[in-house]
Amino acid sequence: MLLNAVIVLTVVGAALLLWSPRIRRSVTWRAMTTPLASIIGSGFLVLGPVLDSQYGKYAPLIMAVLCVGAYFYGAAIRYNMVTIDGGDARDHPMVHRLDVMSSWSLGFAYIVSVAYYLNLFGAFGVSLTPVHDPLNARLLTSAMFAVILFVGWTRGFKSLESMEYVSVATKLAIIAGLLVGLAAYFGERAVAGTLVFNAPVLTGWSAITLAFGLIVTVQGFETSRYLGQNYDRRTLLRSMKWSQWISTGIYMSYVLLLAYVFDRGDLRLSETAIVDMMVVVAPILPVLLVAAALAAQFSAAVADTSGSGGLVAELSANRLSPRVAYAILGCVGLLLTWAANIFEIISYASRAFAVYYTLQALIAALTAWRKNAIWHCIGFAILAFLGVLIVVFGQPVEAG
Repeated sequence: MLLNAVIVLTVVGAALLLWSPRIRRSVTWRAMTTPLASIIGSGFLVLGPVLDSQYGKYAPLIMAVLCVGAYFYGAAIRYNMVTIDGGDARDHPMVHRLDVMSSWSLGFAYIVSVAYYLNLFGAFGVSLTPVHDPLNARLLTSAMFAVILFVGWTRGFKSLESMEYVSVATKLAIIAGLLVGLAAYFGERAVAGTLVFNAPVLTGWSAITLAFGLIVTVQGFETSRYLGQNYDRRTLLRSMKWSQWISTGIYMSYVLLLAYVFDRGDLRLSETAIVDMMVVVAPILPVLLVAAALAAQFSAAVADTSGSGGLVAELSANRLSPRVAYAILGCVGLLLTWAANIFEIISYASRAFAVYYTLQALIAALTAWRKNAIWHCIGFAILAFLGVLIVVFGQPVEAG
């Protein structure tokens, strides 16, 4: 009971802090809201149990690798924001073509990511009910597709976009409570000498390809690049860096606290495994996590649906309207919902975003070569090659 009270007080305190006028008036913080919401949205719910069950005692190491890799891809995008968006390379035809291709790939990645978000919404939506099974989760997901597409088709998403800050503040406050609960539980196990160090289930190439399939769980930093109508470039660059630093700190704390407190026999991998695991830590946490999941998935789905529609309209010079993009998104999303499980969709989304990151790294490498920045060119070329490996070899988790 005491731990439940401490967790609730932490959530309330964090929420009050995030809603304080000083925080909300911060231009940098407002610019960070969108990328931070994307990075620690869906991935946070799924990634901890996946890493713990598959990589055991090496889970924090894999988490660090994912965060570092994401930061380097962010560096390539930031380089392009300065050189291309700043006007230095606009006249180069190859750069222009690659940039258009990357924008199309991002639009498609958004379409797949909406399926990812809404399938998680469906899974968590039924997780604490008597009808907790894959069929009802898919039915709820399909219903949410219908709701979002109806709103987008008839009214647009402006009326829903104001939910973003509420969703972010709620999610971060609940994450603060989760970390406090996990820290207390970790401390109890450490004092009792009962921390566990599970051997990894995967090693070698299979471990690497699974990590390739998880890149989407740390994706979202690229959204800073597309907020130029609201913020200057320096603020956007800073918001991307800071959101990646903060999310890395949160992810690393979470995985470090989670990886050494559950025996192998207690780890049954599913999309909502975190809910079952947190029952052991504190009874209040599953309810809070489901609330955070529903808010996060809905707002993320709205944002990416709106983003995909806007990108398609812009890239096609309005020959394809946002409505057409929404219809394509709905068809692809429903197909994925009924033809694949959530871990397969995560892998597909990772590959889709990896195409975008690969193209951005290629653009950065080409631009660096033209500017005689050889070491930058080599680094970005390595990132592009890694992106190709992710696209080709990324594998989904085998659910247990």
